[in-house]
Amino acid sequence: MQYKTQSTGTKTSNPLPSALFFVKMMVSMPLKQLKSAIEEKLAKIEREAEERDAKRRALKSGYPYIDLKLAPVQVDTLSMVPKEEAREAKLAVLARKRDKMVVAVYDPTLAATQKVIKKLVDQTKNVNVVIGSLSGLKHIWQYYELAKKELSEITGKVEINEKRLYELLGQLISLAAAEKTLREAVGAKANLSQVLEILLASALSLRGSDIHFEPEEKGVRFRLRIDGLLHDVFTGLPHADYFFILSRIKLLSAMKLNIHDAAQDGRFSIGLGAKTIEIRSSVLPSKHGETVVLRILDPETIKLSLGELGLRDDDLVLLNEELRRPNGMILNTGPTGSGKTTTLYAFLMQVNKPESKVITLEDPIEYRLPGIEQTQVDKEAGYTFANGLRSIVRQDPDVILVGEIRDFETAEIALNAALTGHLVFSTLHTNDSFGAIPRLIDLGAKSAIIGPSLNLVIAQRLIRRICEKCKKETTSSKELQDNIRAFLKKMPPRVPRARYEKYTIYSHGSCEACNGIGYKGRIAVLELLRVTDEINQLISKEVTEIEIKKVAVGQGVLTVQQSGILKVLEGVSTFEEVERVTGPISWQ
Repeated sequence: MQYKTQSTGTKTSNPLPSALFFVKMMVSMPLKQLKSAIEEKLAKIEREAEERDAKRRALKSGYPYIDLKLAPVQVDTLSMVPKEEAREAKLAVLARKRDKMVVAVYDPTLAATQKVIKKLVDQTKNVNVVIGSLSGLKHIWQYYELAKKELSEITGKVEINEKRLYELLGQLISLAAAEKTLREAVGAKANLSQVLEILLASALSLRGSDIHFEPEEKGVRFRLRIDGLLHDVFTGLPHADYFFILSRIKLLSAMKLNIHDAAQDGRFSIGLGAKTIEIRSSVLPSKHGETVVLRILDPETIKLSLGELGLRDDDLVLLNEELRRPNGMILNTGPTGSGKTTTLYAFLMQVNKPESKVITLEDPIEYRLPGIEQTQVDKEAGYTFANGLRSIVRQDPDVILVGEIRDFETAEIALNAALTGHLVFSTLHTNDSFGAIPRLIDLGAKSAIIGPSLNLVIAQRLIRRICEKCKKETTSSKELQDNIRAFLKKMPPRVPRARYEKYTIYSHGSCEACNGIGYKGRIAVLELLRVTDEINQLISKEVTEIEIKKVAVGQGVLTVQQSGILKVLEGVSTFEEVERVTGPISWQ
């Protein structure tokens, strides 16, 4: 339990910069904006004066000074002194660990303050007193709201009442219903547990992958990412209410409550009966407050077999052939949110047999997989991808998953592991499968071992499925029909051309089932680059990405966009969606 105290020395400030500040503001700002800026500047000057006064009082009394706006706070210890008594005594209990307690006070000579401290000394012999400003204490007192009974179960896991959850899931069937329920709860001044419960239940009910809290000038906006796109759910959440919701999220995520000017990351979980949903939380300072993004990791989303990923039959045949190999590397490329983790986990479940040992190295572990040994990168402990992979190889694994290849050392160890009898899965940041090989060479990997090590390189994207309940058949123009006919003629033999020649093109509609969006759910489209002897020869010559693509396409590799077009011809998606994800369609 460490508290940084500051020097109590004073320094005379030069008034000229402040005067210049006001002059510049008056010249350049509109009246309303100028008034707000002046008020903000004056508040800052007043706060700085208060802190200087606190430092002087600390120096005089012999106690350390502490800036209470930055001090860490253990919320559960605040209730050791009731709020009204703490306000009267002008103090706050900041922390308690075993027999040691830290108490911040305004003036240790006040009779009310001494009375409370004597009572605390009777409970805990070792009481450390620190001096802070009155505005700092007022800031701390706000956290009493979080110490109330309805929020006392903050333990890193949110238990949502099952009956209440099903009631909410039944109500929150659309974005409009979620907005209405939230607005009613906020308007009725519902407690924070209920508001946060509604926010989380909205995301679960509407299949959201991420929850966004975005502070703006007049309130806070709440948005959900559904099927890869953000949708507004609620706007105008009061900043005062958001303060306590933000504080509770920080508590749940084991973040520092009083840090407002730096990024923080954490995680917590939601218990839903027998199922636990992990939430990864990220807090970032912004102009109007701290923005929060909560990533929802529902274990149900990764319990997919290869067949359930929605891949074409010919792609499944190719993937199963590669997964039956005893050694070699399979790389998956694509941007964040393109489903790489889900696909790699499906691979793991496919190869996880009682006679095999499977070990993963992830950053972080997103989902827990039964029967698989999962390890996590810990940079502070020196357990990096490279060090971790080196240790894993000594554990006699049959299959290894490395979350990401980021540097030469990791690439070298992974490639050598693939050469020496291990089946290795990993990801790499490139735009397509053809760029993975030049990227490995850029990292410093030797071309002589890349070809023999690599079995398959995948490029992956997710496109939205058209809503089955409101999709509408459309008439294709002659130009489009000609383009499709020419496109199908170029398909490699493994693609069953006859299946796509009798196609129907659909456009999306709007209905309650899809929240008026026209799409519901997503499906993966893959680009599968098999490392053949010819590709291997190109790798040894260290040729460009363009040359590799030319040869690969000649061997029958379908690009991500071409795979997307086939999904349109199957009636699963639309050309607009394929273009949104992969760019303008090229029929050449």
